[in-house]
Amino acid sequence: MMKTVAIVGRPNVGKSTLFNRLVQERAALTHDTPGVTRDWREGAASLGGLVFRAIDTAGFEEETRGELEAKMRAQTERVLAEADVALFLMDVRAGVTPLDERFASWLRKQNTPVLLVANKCEAGSGEDGYYAAFELGFGEPVAISAEHNEGMAELYERLAPLVEAETPAEVADAPDRLGLVIVGRPNVGKSTLANRLIGEERLLTSPEAGTTRDAVPVSWEYGGKAVFLVDTAGLRRKARVGEKLEQLSVEATAKAIRRAEVVLLVLDAERPLEKQDLVIAGQAIEEGRALVLAVNKWDLAKHPAAVMAGLNERLERSLPQARGLPCLPLSAKTGAGVERLMPAVLEAYETWNRRLPTAGLNRWLGDVTDRHPPPAVRGRPLKLRYLTQVKARPPTFALFVSRPEKLPESYVRYLVNDLRESFALPGTPIRFRLRKGDNPYA
Repeated sequence: MMKTVAIVGRPNVGKSTLFNRLVQERAALTHDTPGVTRDWREGAASLGGLVFRAIDTAGFEEETRGELEAKMRAQTERVLAEADVALFLMDVRAGVTPLDERFASWLRKQNTPVLLVANKCEAGSGEDGYYAAFELGFGEPVAISAEHNEGMAELYERLAPLVEAETPAEVADAPDRLGLVIVGRPNVGKSTLANRLIGEERLLTSPEAGTTRDAVPVSWEYGGKAVFLVDTAGLRRKARVGEKLEQLSVEATAKAIRRAEVVLLVLDAERPLEKQDLVIAGQAIEEGRALVLAVNKWDLAKHPAAVMAGLNERLERSLPQARGLPCLPLSAKTGAGVERLMPAVLEAYETWNRRLPTAGLNRWLGDVTDRHPPPAVRGRPLKLRYLTQVKARPPTFALFVSRPEKLPESYVRYLVNDLRESFALPGTPIRFRLRKGDNPYA
């Protein structure tokens, strides 16, 4: 079984940078601001011949600072209890701080083996801090620079006895899984809903807007189906996104949407479908992702019927390119209505993957053009000759037309809407590609 290596330490010592180095991608958000990482994240890591599960944790803070810091510390304690090895990072340029000493004292009382790692040792810097690290009581520290990829060979040698070497062939391939990303405005309850879905307090929640800063992945299982869920930072209007850290959070969310298969957009029942919600929905549709709407805080809605009627009317008017979107009222806090969410997600996923038979498509094309022929251009009729589905994810069709450049966009919308209704493709993005020529298969 693959071993688990937890990366721990006080804030801003380079834990996320080392995590990114080990998983060989920019998976975790990094910034000079202390405390960027709040939720722990995991990934498949490798170092030389070692293959293991790495976990990046929040910076170890004093428990008395506040409720959010206490939750972050509790998460770090939970990760450490499950880990096989802890990499205790310290910053040699800052030297041994009182918080390093208190954390070291706490680590010595745990049962998890600890490997002390002195980070930011590039070009031999921080010599005084390196030798001061001996007093922490974990033996000789491993001198590395996670940012500049220095000292990784020594880290491998020290880590190898604690983590059995496994070749990639010995590690089971990841099962076929559904990629689900949760998005929405700040403080609509995304992390609370994610915790409710997976059945544990895996993600930090707080009344404070902006608690989640990075896109945090969680692997879990629903009804025998592997799900790769990503909780994201709240997205504000672009004009309000000023700080570099928030810009990085927005980029991480956009990347998570591109990598996902289903986008779960969480709305606030007290302020449903604001302009920013439509922008986020449009982004998901533009990327060609299946989309499901969850109207959270339904227990606080004063006039539920009126809210839902207004919501459906706004969707019909503002998102016609995804007509029939699943829209589920629920309360992540109480759990009411949440049981209907994953079945809706799986149904949207199946629709997004659907392939339609060519014969049925062309029978439909004949019927739809008989009912409403395409407009003539300068007295010459346009001929719609053949339709075939070229791919799924999302459903994409090639329509062969005598003069594709002359076919009005309004008529293409008419075809898309009728196709969606005739073949039961609610909510999913549909792509039409116009091609010139006769039936290519004749």
